[in-house]
Amino acid sequence: MLLKHQHPSNKSIMISVLGVPNAGKSSLINYLIGTELSVVTHKPQTTRNKFHCVFNIDKTEVVLVDTPGIHKSNKEFNKRLNEQAREGCEGVDLNFILIDLTSDVMPQLNSIKETLKFELDKTWLIFTKNDLVKISDELLLEIFNAAKQLIPKIEKYFSISSKNGENIHLLTGAICDEAKTGYHLYPDGDVSNKNERFFVTEYIREQAFLLLNEELPYEIAVVVEEFQDGREDETLSKPIVHIAASIIVNRPSQRGIVVGKQGAVIKEIGTRSRAKIEEMLGCQVNLNLHVKVTPGWPKNNYVLESIGLHRAVDSNRVWRSR
Repeated sequence: MLLKHQHPSNKSIMISVLGVPNAGKSSLINYLIGTELSVVTHKPQTTRNKFHCVFNIDKTEVVLVDTPGIHKSNKEFNKRLNEQAREGCEGVDLNFILIDLTSDVMPQLNSIKETLKFELDKTWLIFTKNDLVKISDELLLEIFNAAKQLIPKIEKYFSISSKNGENIHLLTGAICDEAKTGYHLYPDGDVSNKNERFFVTEYIREQAFLLLNEELPYEIAVVVEEFQDGREDETLSKPIVHIAASIIVNRPSQRGIVVGKQGAVIKEIGTRSRAKIEEMLGCQVNLNLHVKVTPGWPKNNYVLESIGLHRAVDSNRVWRSR
């Protein structure tokens, strides 16, 4: 039943976006919604939390559920990332499995099937990065048929590029055809179910990923400690938001790396992330970053819960909050 204030021709569809790390999930989502909402870096496992990304095509609302890359691991932190991906499939109308054409295809599919631990419902296969490698239609069809043997409810496939937009119009057209008549979940123009504090942490972490060496980013978390919103304060001549955030590292030796010589690295992280945060908030931002050493935080239940990673079905015993 449609809400009275919504158009009777409104349609809606919710789609989980799944794939192994670096399959192009966030790149596709950002292309479709037309803004850099989901964090993208050249490093795998950048996405850590599932969240909604929303865009509209005419009267069709499309809710994409961005999820962490699915991968096999016995580490507690990674188990919780996989749990976010599993939960991203709950209650959706359709699943996208993104397959990176520049890597071996079947290992990607096997990893997804084995890690999810349940059978997917209606699913489409999305081959990504076709601008980097050319594969014949015959071979794509052969891969599609092999994939159906592994995941029976795969219905169709698309070969796309999020870099040059190739074939994305075919994908969006098919999405609109698949959507059912129903009310919009985000009728007021919201583009996500996450608040501004969440995206502040994402943008800070994104810049840390881009600026630091290969290993360190995976041992970093970001927590917003303070968010003072002055946008509604009429006593201010210019609206300003004051934000204090902690960059959490795993070992004391990592603190110096994040801070850098004479504070150069953390200053650059702050400068770059502040620019993105100001663009999002539409006002001046005073961003105060500091580094906090929390040994073993990837196994610390309190820290994991604070960054939105709750226990997985296969979680190990982890430290409790005190």
